[in-house]
Amino acid sequence: MPESVRHRGVSRLEGFSDAVFGFALTLLVVSLETPRTTADLRALLGGFVPFAVMFAMVCWIWYEHNVFFRRYGLGDAWTTFLNSVLLFVVLFYVYPLRFLAVALIGQFFMPAAAVPQVMAVDGRLIMFMYSSGVLLIFGTFVMLHRHAWRQRASLGLDETELSSLRFGMRSQLLSTGIAVASILLLFAIPRDSQYAGWIYFLMGPLHAWNGYSARAAKDEIRKRASAPPEEPKRQDETHREPDAEGDQLTWE
Repeated sequence: MPESVRHRGVSRLEGFSDAVFGFALTLLVVSLETPRTTADLRALLGGFVPFAVMFAMVCWIWYEHNVFFRRYGLGDAWTTFLNSVLLFVVLFYVYPLRFLAVALIGQFFMPAAAVPQVMAVDGRLIMFMYSSGVLLIFGTFVMLHRHAWRQRASLGLDETELSSLRFGMRSQLLSTGIAVASILLLFAIPRDSQYAGWIYFLMGPLHAWNGYSARAAKDEIRKRASAPPEEPKRQDETHREPDAEGDQLTWE
């Protein structure tokens, strides 16, 4: 069975999820007002980068969702519940995350009048909302992967698929751990909420390390599978030593 595709047909659960992700992207689009003046047009063009960031985030979550269901194809009650929680969080956080993206990135590309004015006292609340969203989304992915691990016997996962499941779970744990660390920083140093945002720069190096480790583990599995079987060692039956009397031979 191929590692990346456990079933070829798209289940109703996946179809419903794809529709919800499409609706989330639609909410990002309909939130853009049609420009009526040249200034409005400049503001719309300046909002291209924040919009692209939000579009990429939703697509990333969809990709993680798609990989999980194409690999394991689960559709039981617990999977359906966790999937519903994930979709709910994605829809709920579309507008707050867009507000954050425009407030943080839009100031470099958009007119000042079109950028939400975030006071320093509000930075802690915004970062708390963002980190809470990340925690809920990737924490749900962790629970989905743990459920797949418990079902590994019934799924019939081979050694390569088990390795992918372990490293996939670790990837979700890394994202969840960074969100937890961000929230802890907000309470540890409430006056410097920017540190709770800078910690997300660890995402790249940590996920790169995890991806490298996953590839190395798969290469090792393939190497062991392709290696010829070792021949059993045979004792040398031709070696004999004389006994103490010299006229009898003892076999070793």
